[in-house]
Amino acid sequence: MRRSRIEAAPIEEGVVAALNHDGEGVVRGTKTAFVPGVLPGETIRFQRQRRHRQHDEAVLVEVVTPSADRVEPKCAHFGVCGGCSLQHYAPAAQLAAKQQELADNLQRIAKVTPQSWLSPIEGPVWRYRRRARLGAKFVIKRGRVLVGFRERAKPYIAALERCEILAAPLDGLITPLSDLLTGMAAKDSIPQIEAAVTPELTLLVFRHLAALSEFDLAALREFEQAHGVRIYLQSGGVESIVPLVGQAAPLRYSLANEGLTFEFEPTDFVQINAAVNETLVSRAVELLQIGPEDRVLDLFCGLGNFTLALARKARSVVGVEGDAGLVARARRNAELNGLANASFQVANLFDAEAGQSAFQGGYTRVLLDPPRAGALEVLPRVAATGAPRIVYVSCHPGTLARDVGVLCHDLGYRLQSAGVIDMFPHTNHVESMAILERAR
Repeated sequence: MRRSRIEAAPIEEGVVAALNHDGEGVVRGTKTAFVPGVLPGETIRFQRQRRHRQHDEAVLVEVVTPSADRVEPKCAHFGVCGGCSLQHYAPAAQLAAKQQELADNLQRIAKVTPQSWLSPIEGPVWRYRRRARLGAKFVIKRGRVLVGFRERAKPYIAALERCEILAAPLDGLITPLSDLLTGMAAKDSIPQIEAAVTPELTLLVFRHLAALSEFDLAALREFEQAHGVRIYLQSGGVESIVPLVGQAAPLRYSLANEGLTFEFEPTDFVQINAAVNETLVSRAVELLQIGPEDRVLDLFCGLGNFTLALARKARSVVGVEGDAGLVARARRNAELNGLANASFQVANLFDAEAGQSAFQGGYTRVLLDPPRAGALEVLPRVAATGAPRIVYVSCHPGTLARDVGVLCHDLGYRLQSAGVIDMFPHTNHVESMAILERAR
């Protein structure tokens, strides 16, 4: 993306028409400007800084007329840290804006409107994030290691002291981690820390690019004891992850509503927001309208997050996932929960020819939960099952709309309902769910 700096640009005044996909304000005029930290309807003063072909990047100088939805950001680092972009936006208004973005994508890309809108799936808006990848960087000018997320629109690690969206106790460990790494000999060879919070423990995986000295290992052991966390070390790929002390213990999370417990590995994907995930799984099972004779296909099943809850209701469920390690854990989770009617297969669902045997089950229900790229390649095989009902859980409204358009216009389905999932409050991420029925 080519861009050039604009020198000594004049200060302009304009009205914010909308927010873009990055949570920046869109100010239209002779040339559109994107301005962070503003809200729709506000009159602002701004200054252009970088030129692009279709728009300019700008900075906020002053909010002349604030929106009624503007609130005081809770985090002292808001505006610098790139972890959040919408803390200045009232949570209810954030949710309404995300619902509108979903509706706009469905209308513009899929050219469909749902017959009804689902109520949003909501949860806590602070200290909700149970998984995070924290960057670490020794900055000579500061004389210390910075730990946290990257600065907004910059490659640098933001100088954080704490984080208001990380789950406790991780929210308060930013400064202690910075102090720890600053005092280590390997301070400039630890680029990231994978963090996870479970009901039983807080896990930290230190990625290190060089062997750690006994001095550094002792510092890590002391930190582990002092803060009641469990530390793992990672010297290479995920297969190199080992506990700092003792044997690896299983990590667990639960879905209390479904009476299920899951085990996972330190870097496995699990949904970020535990409370929202619990509601999401129960809602998906409900919306699939499963009866005791239904056969369900769960695509992109991961650890079995949806699969096992579906198996509680259905005659049988087949989960399909491209990562063999996740499939092994999903099988183990089915065994742990005593579910013999859930089975799993490994298949690359982005390959239109892979995993053909998984689609031969005579399914009556299908659940899709793909990554951001969506599920385009697998849609013809989904339609070929003849399943009269599909629930599609999405982490990107654009690819959801594209896939819904294919299902509705090419593969014989109609969009019954759709709604947003507030998995990432204060960020521009839009998670959503769509329910499709075979057209009669």
